[in-house]
Order: sequence, then structure tokens, then C-alpha cells
Amino acid sequence: MNASDPAKPGTAHITLNNPYPGITGLMEFRKETAHPLNELAETLLRGPSSLTSGERELIATLVSSRNDCVFCQSCHGAAAAHHLDGNCDLVDAVKRDFESADVSPKMKALLNIASKVQVSGKMVTPADITRAKSEGATDLELHDTVLIAAAFCMYNRYVDGLGTWAPTEREAYFSSGKRLAEIGYNPAKPYP
Repeated sequence: MNASDPAKPGTAHITLNNPYPGITGLMEFRKETAHPLNELAETLLRGPSSLTSGERELIATLVSSRNDCVFCQSCHGAAAAHHLDGNCDLVDAVKRDFESADVSPKMKALLNIASKVQVSGKMVTPADITRAKSEGATDLELHDTVLIAAAFCMYNRYVDGLGTWAPTEREAYFSSGKRLAEIGYNPAKPYP
């Protein structure tokens, strides 16, 4: 799906029999796979970590943006902004050029690694790891950064490979971003 021409409702490559956009429509279609996918997102983006949920959502947003997945970059960008006190400008700056964005040097080093994993895991070099460690990144933070980037490549390809639709207006994602930031990805939790 191209950011300038996202699919419209009802035009997915398979018959979903629901009106939901992006991955929500796919998860409604195949609930058996929704649970483990949500559990993975919950663990990676909200589980115990020395990286904040906002920082982890920024990693997911950057990867989704580089994969041109409108739905995922918009949802996770909205969740990141919610964690960052509504700072949509910072989310946009990270997507545009994370090296000049107002994030810590450690976060820039981790975003660099995530951006390389988005293309190919083999692009991550010992120098990239050394840079991140010199900025204070731990082995766990490096692990989680790579896994978030890899997982979001999978989520993005799932969403776009089946031709799901996505709203293009930023405002359409504010409530879902708030819900993801406050309640999370665990489908067992009640949604407001």
C-alpha cells in the first residue's frame, strides 16, 4: 500500500467481513493468530524495560514509516505521541530524520540499528553496536530494539500484504493511540 493511495474499506485482498482498518480487521478475521500477535506487541512495547513505552513506540513508528505502512506508522505514532505528552512534532521529526530529532544520543543509536534491521538484519555492524553501547545501551535494550524492528517488519507486511485499508487523516488515530498507550495490546483487557 502506498501512503498516498491507501486501500479503501472493502478492498482487501481477502474477504474480511468486517469494517476495521489495518491489522484490526485482520485480527478480527483470524482471532486465533490475533492473540499471539497482540501478546508479542504487549511484551515488546509495554512490558518491563529500561526503554520507555514511548521510546519503544518510536522504534515501531520509524520502522513502519520506512516500510510505508500507513496504518502501523499512524497507530504507533499516535501511541508514541500519547506517551510523549502529545508531542506529534517529535514523532514526525523521528520519522523524517531521527539523527537530528530531539531524542537522546542513545535513542539515536538505537533508532539507527532499527533502521538497518528494517532493510536487513545483516546491515547491523559491530560499529553500530559499539556506538549504542558507548551511549549507554544495554544488551537487553539492543535485543529489544532489534526484535521490535523485526516484529514490525512482519506486522507491516501482514497489514499491507493483504491490502487492508487505512485512514490517512492523523486525527483518525488519536483515540486508538490513546487506547494503546493506556490499555495496551492485550485483548483480554477490556476496551473503553
